[in-house]
Amino acid sequence: MCGICGFTGQVVDRDQTIKNMTEVITHRGPDSDGVFTDDYISMGFRRLSIIDIGLTGSQPIYNEDKTLVLTFNGEIYNYQDLRKILIEKGHKFYTDTDSEVLIHGFEEWQEGLLDKLRGMFGFAIYNTVDKSVFIARDFFGIKPMHYTMVNGNFIYASEIKSILEYPEFEKEFNYNALDTYLSYQYCVPPETFFEGVYCLLPGHYLWYKDGKIETTRYFDPKFEPDETLTEEEAVDKIEKVFENSVNAHKIADVEVGCFLSSGVDSSYVSTYFADQKTFTVGFDFGKKYNEISWAENLSKKIGVEHHTHLISSEEFWDAVPTVQYYMDQPLADPSCIALYFVSRLASEYVKVVLSGEGADELFGGYTCYNDPRVFKIYQTIVPYCIRKAICKLCKKLPDIKGRDYLIRATHPLEERFIGNAFMYDKEEKQALLKDPSIATRPQELTKKHYIKARKYDDVTKMQYLDINMWMVGDILLKADRMSMANSLELRVPFLDKEVFKVASKLPTKLRCNKQNTKYAMRKAAARHLPIETAEKEKLGFPVPTRVWLRDEHYYMVVREKFLSKTAQKFFNCDILLDWLDEHYNNKEDNSRKVWTIYVFLVWYDIYFKEGEKKVTKPENHLAELKKQAEERRRKAQEEAEKAEAEAFEETERILNEGIEKINLPISQEDTSNNNEEEMKEKIEDINEDSTDNIIEEINEDTSQAQKVYEDIFSSSQALKNAKKPEDLKIEAQKPIATDDEIDKIINDVNSIDE
Repeated sequence: MCGICGFTGQVVDRDQTIKNMTEVITHRGPDSDGVFTDDYISMGFRRLSIIDIGLTGSQPIYNEDKTLVLTFNGEIYNYQDLRKILIEKGHKFYTDTDSEVLIHGFEEWQEGLLDKLRGMFGFAIYNTVDKSVFIARDFFGIKPMHYTMVNGNFIYASEIKSILEYPEFEKEFNYNALDTYLSYQYCVPPETFFEGVYCLLPGHYLWYKDGKIETTRYFDPKFEPDETLTEEEAVDKIEKVFENSVNAHKIADVEVGCFLSSGVDSSYVSTYFADQKTFTVGFDFGKKYNEISWAENLSKKIGVEHHTHLISSEEFWDAVPTVQYYMDQPLADPSCIALYFVSRLASEYVKVVLSGEGADELFGGYTCYNDPRVFKIYQTIVPYCIRKAICKLCKKLPDIKGRDYLIRATHPLEERFIGNAFMYDKEEKQALLKDPSIATRPQELTKKHYIKARKYDDVTKMQYLDINMWMVGDILLKADRMSMANSLELRVPFLDKEVFKVASKLPTKLRCNKQNTKYAMRKAAARHLPIETAEKEKLGFPVPTRVWLRDEHYYMVVREKFLSKTAQKFFNCDILLDWLDEHYNNKEDNSRKVWTIYVFLVWYDIYFKEGEKKVTKPENHLAELKKQAEERRRKAQEEAEKAEAEAFEETERILNEGIEKINLPISQEDTSNNNEEEMKEKIEDINEDSTDNIIEEINEDTSQAQKVYEDIFSSSQALKNAKKPEDLKIEAQKPIATDDEIDKIINDVNSIDE
């Protein structure tokens, strides 16, 4: 795995510029670097050595006469077969790398090379003769590629932060990207958050010639269900092609490990890793947020060496800025942070890991793919106008069971489903944004995909949409960035061209039905896994953001962001604070809404920090977070102690006043008189109504102070033997018959004073 970058034309200090662009992506390839320059282009490269790990595998790589120059990021799993074919055609190889297959293959077949490849890739080939540049990205978008034009020059890179190092690039914020981010939780490609910088779409290649850019799609993941395929035949085909894919993805000159969660996808991959290493992370918030024990049990059954890490709350929040720096663009999926930690764990042991990304999109794994079947009866019986009215009413209801169902079931698929991460519609964005004019209907971006998939059933339409949008903008983006942030190569055997050929032939009923999602794939996995793992319900990667946002410390962290200048620049902050407070007070689950905005604000302050042109990696601020938390705890303790002292003094005053009122009608002479009859006469002289008022006042005052004094009396040694307020209240209610009882009350009060 590697990182590549480059630019055409002249710029002040070209050598330093390409060096800066290359160094900023060192995390993608810390093992070595390489540069090619001539009078037209500068090309940079960072290498993470996986195959042919010696110096011969370094890039750039050339064809025989050095008229073609290659820099490449990725892996070609069928390179050995292609190498044999190319050697037979007369091409001479000087390395054992998969990279060299690309340069000779392009020389032989031009764009036709791409149809012959099996792998993940983003590569650039420069022709020194006609000064053209050819750039290609793999079928599903596993590896990234970005490009832009600046003053007539073409600039490209694996990561946007590399483009930002180009000295003539003027960094401008793209408001259109904010609009799509608020609806999808990611910026929808090909747009990026940087004005004029674009993402080369999956399955596309690009030619840059004579100052012009032209992009072409060479692969479209079309579904062609074979309704004659039986369940047994489908399961056999899946098992065979997946085993072949995993074995191909394990090819390396270094040790290969595997991510392992409690789900069927990564668990299925891990069954091919006996006597090798697997990696899992979780959170200390119970079983719902911790898959470690499940993964450990599976590891014992399949015989792998298992490594785990429990992510603390402080670690997670401390990593947010670092993660958003590596992401290049804000991503509101909190699982990307968990992915950062499991990648960091794995990088301590291996250079390559396999993971389960893509299984849900190809084989129909998301629970929302059940919606068309579940909604069918409701939509058939209830007319659209009534469904629409019910939906409007439900949106005003609190978060009760059944509300979301009635909202989602209102509209046809093309209106209600924009992908797995829908957040804000146009009206919500208009209310939230300081500039409501940038808000658009998210359905405008999905329309073109629905048109292409118009002949599919609803489940297949959803899969096609997710493959082209959600998988590219979220799933594969975080997989690449978080693994590369830790100099770890992540491979995804489900997203293999041969695996997709099988998946695309499955009838819909073998993908998603009443029994389960990913139905046929689970059956194939059950041949290798315990049945409870193969049939386990889809969970995703649960992260306890909703729990944290009801914790005072993290509530205050987010609240501070919502009151910042950045927040005030983009949003109506009173709405943000209302959402945050509603969630904190457990009135509504606004965790996803809150998190989406918080992540954007964190990212913006890194990449568009006021007064700073250069972007720098944030320092981990765990120590500062701990310091702030300790300061908050200290202040809270001081306030509690002060309140306790004030309450103690107030209660003493109440008790003293109460005793004085009780004793007021009885003179010292009366209390010292032993004549019982005389004492009774004195007491009878007390106005009965007045006594009742005094007792009522004492009752009221002592009930207010009772809770505070339960703590005081239980903890203070000095007051250990004194009576509690409620005891004195009972004493006060009794008729005073003797001097001894009055003396006893006074002694109790004196003991409190002491």
